[in-house]
This record gives sequence, C-alpha cells and structure tokens, in this order.
Amino acid sequence: MGEKFLDKAYDLETPEQTRALYDQWAASYDAEVGENGYATPGRCAAALLKYLPDTTTPILDFGCGTGLSGLALKLAGYSTIDGLDPSPEMLEGARAKGLYRNLTQLDVADESPVPPGSYKAIAAIGVIGVGAAPLSTFDKLMRLLPKGGFMVFSYNDHALADPAFEAKINEWVDCAAARLRCREYGDHLPAQNIKSNVYVIEKN
Repeated sequence: MGEKFLDKAYDLETPEQTRALYDQWAASYDAEVGENGYATPGRCAAALLKYLPDTTTPILDFGCGTGLSGLALKLAGYSTIDGLDPSPEMLEGARAKGLYRNLTQLDVADESPVPPGSYKAIAAIGVIGVGAAPLSTFDKLMRLLPKGGFMVFSYNDHALADPAFEAKINEWVDCAAARLRCREYGDHLPAQNIKSNVYVIEKN
C-alpha cells in the first residue's frame, strides 16, 4: 500500500490542516484503518442500540468520513442516516457506499450545521479528539440535540490522556443537563494497541 496517514492524524493543529490531510487520506482511509482492526464504529453502534432500539430513528453521523461509522450503524439496523463531513474527498467515499439518505459538506465554523432538535440521535464516532475535531464540538452537538436525545461518541487513548475531554462530559452531567448512559473502554485500533472509550449520553 502507498503512503500511511494514521500517525500524522494526531499532529494536526488547525481545521485547514485536518481537512487537507483527510482529503489526501480519503482514497486509502478504509484500507489503512481496516488493516489496524478499527473497532470503535461497531462498538458505538452496539452501544447506541441498547438505548435507542427504534432503528427507524433518523441519525446524524457527524464527521462521517468515508462512511465506516454509517456502515456500522446500518449493520446495527438503523435505516435512516444522514452524514456531515468537512472533507469533500471523504464524502465521495461515503457516497460510494450507498448508505446515507443525505450527505452534506460541513462548514466547521457553523455553530448550527443542522436545525437544533432535528435529530434525536447524533453519532460522533472517532471525531472529537487530538488532531481531529476540537473539544468545543462536544458542546455544539449537545446543543443540537432535543431533550431526551442521544449522542454516541468515542475518545481514543490520545484524547483520554488529556483530562479536559472527560471533564467536558462531567460539565454536562454534573449540572444535570445530561445523563451518561454508557462508558465502555475497549479496542479502537488493536494492531496499534490503541483503545477507546465509547459513550452514550442522553440530554435532559
């Protein structure tokens, strides 16, 4: 296989750098993470299903990339998935999978990329973390959820090494703005010996 991008993904500092890398990575992304045993999407989909068993509920796949998260949600049984991603090249990969009802290029500066309350469930799988979407994305997505809505997301070991990431969850939970329904540590990229926490949070 050609150039590897996985190790570079944790050194990105700006949205422009992130989009440029993911545009370059799009063609080989599925193969590279696949050969490393990318387990987090399937774990997230299974976790969400425990709390949102109605598989007809439309889901927003935020930072959908090439559609591996959408594929995991579809395999879990969810039938209506819309994707958002800032990388047009990644979106082409997602479009080729034929999984999504709608796919839209995301403007990362937009605080309301969809109308608030329009999705009962938002997935941000492998999205928020070091070299990826900034921690402020968490607040943005929680504001988009209606009361009783769910967000399923993950933090890999790189994010978990920074206490700010779990502290952000606690900000919402400690003031009773949300309930943490699931936190489960397990495989992320086993071939790289990287693990992740999978979370399901419900907005109060």
